[in-house]
Amino acid sequence: MTSTKKKPSGDTATAEPPAKKAASTAKTAVKAKSKRSAKDTEEVRLALEERLAELRAEHAEAIVGISEMQKERLSDSAGDDQVDSGSKTVEREQEISLANSVRDRMVQVERALERLEDGDYGVCEKCGTNIPAARLAAFPSATLCVDCKSVEERR
Repeated sequence: MTSTKKKPSGDTATAEPPAKKAASTAKTAVKAKSKRSAKDTEEVRLALEERLAELRAEHAEAIVGISEMQKERLSDSAGDDQVDSGSKTVEREQEISLANSVRDRMVQVERALERLEDGDYGVCEKCGTNIPAARLAAFPSATLCVDCKSVEERR
């Protein structure tokens, strides 16, 4: 016969001690403010605004291209066979996909500008630590530090 013992309601082997849990909560609750000089902030702002202008121009060009393709398709597809029609459809879908990708990058840069205004630029949104300058130089609209981004990509 086996005896049935009730387990305690909390698993003490895996539960964090209260002091450690409170410290980790406080660490995530208090976000680090980016320590940038006014000159550095202005340089970052100018670079982000320049990138945003480039993306807007690229997006506008893509939209014009899609519109022209649509006009051609309506006026010039009378004698197309299935292969020609399929090729045009694939080409149009690729253009739309590219335009959507550019739009997504525009949103990222706009969000980076907002974070810069709020003083949160360069601070990881998940853990609150400062994002390394090398990461921001490579990807100016980064919102996560390397560690948090690695964890996110594994999911």
